[in-house]
Amino acid sequence: MVHGFLWILSANILDVSALRIQRGENAGNCQDHSVHFRTTYVLAGEALILKCPPFRYKHKDTFDLLPNITWYKENGTTMISLGHGERRILPQGDALWFLPASLEDSGQYVCIRRNSSYCADVSLNLTVVKKSAAHETFFPQTAVMSSPGKVICPHLGSFIQKGTDYELKWYKDSTPLTIDNEKYKAWKGRNYVIISSLTSDDAGYYTCQMSLEHEAVQYNITRTILLQIFARKIRTSPVIVYPNQKTTLAVLGSRLTIPCKVWIGASSHSDTEVWWKANNSYIGATFQKGRIMQGKQQELVESDENYIEVPLIFDPVKEEDFQTHFTCVASNIHGHHVHAVQVDQEETEPRLSWYLALIPVALTVVIVGGICIHKHWKQRSPRGYAAAKS
Repeated sequence: MVHGFLWILSANILDVSALRIQRGENAGNCQDHSVHFRTTYVLAGEALILKCPPFRYKHKDTFDLLPNITWYKENGTTMISLGHGERRILPQGDALWFLPASLEDSGQYVCIRRNSSYCADVSLNLTVVKKSAAHETFFPQTAVMSSPGKVICPHLGSFIQKGTDYELKWYKDSTPLTIDNEKYKAWKGRNYVIISSLTSDDAGYYTCQMSLEHEAVQYNITRTILLQIFARKIRTSPVIVYPNQKTTLAVLGSRLTIPCKVWIGASSHSDTEVWWKANNSYIGATFQKGRIMQGKQQELVESDENYIEVPLIFDPVKEEDFQTHFTCVASNIHGHHVHAVQVDQEETEPRLSWYLALIPVALTVVIVGGICIHKHWKQRSPRGYAAAKS
């Protein structure tokens, strides 16, 4: 059966070394002694089933020792036998029933499994708390904003008999929930309640309660759950926003940097990987001497949007780079994006040389033209003067 007592998954767990106890002679000299690592909590006045935990020792399964189980409670340095003439605390199989639990029941309990050749005992720590301290012994549960949520009433298995439709009472911050099948949905024989379209107002303490009847007496079993609501993290596929063209110009022999900038939206920087490849191989494998290398990754936030930028650095650009196929790759669990970049040789330098070669020709044309014009006007000037004189 499922453990029916209250395990608290919080700071209430005690240190294992603090639970070691001295064995009295009533406990017997067993071959194996162990301490259960969690503390059991229960509200005063409620029913509790404290089960003797099964374990393995030297490849022995302690379920084989089930026919003979005895219980003791520590009282100082001695052990007090349980189950003899006690009507409120009853041994039942591998469990100890408290009907109901009382504040004075807090303490160390030892269950001993024994057969004719082997003996093992386990220590358990029980803490009974006042009903007013119920919120100090809670089960933490989480849910996501704007989606249906399920609040589970834990560890009821030991109290539920097969074939019975038990019914739970539910409370939110001590106020009864209205099970209207709209906001809250619950069914008989189910240990949970469904909350539609969670909001921040749905966070808080929930209490579930079921009843147990034993010898015509009703006992309550109560669990307190702290529900925390978290906003849904919107995760998106990466998108390469730069370079946004297929070609990049570069001057032969110069230093070139091509940044690959990737938009990842609200996703975490650590969820996305960005890298460069050359001819479908990693940069480090293709250019082992580091002439072309992948720079350090930068994590950017712009207008509340996350980006990753990884540069590709050429130092210097060589002729072979103009025939190499470079690609930037961005990938996460939601998708990937690839952008190819071709490095082309920039034409600025050849054009400048062509212009420089034309300058002497132009100067020669200007000088020769000037000389011709000067000779032409010099030859015409004397004839014009003689005509004017006559």
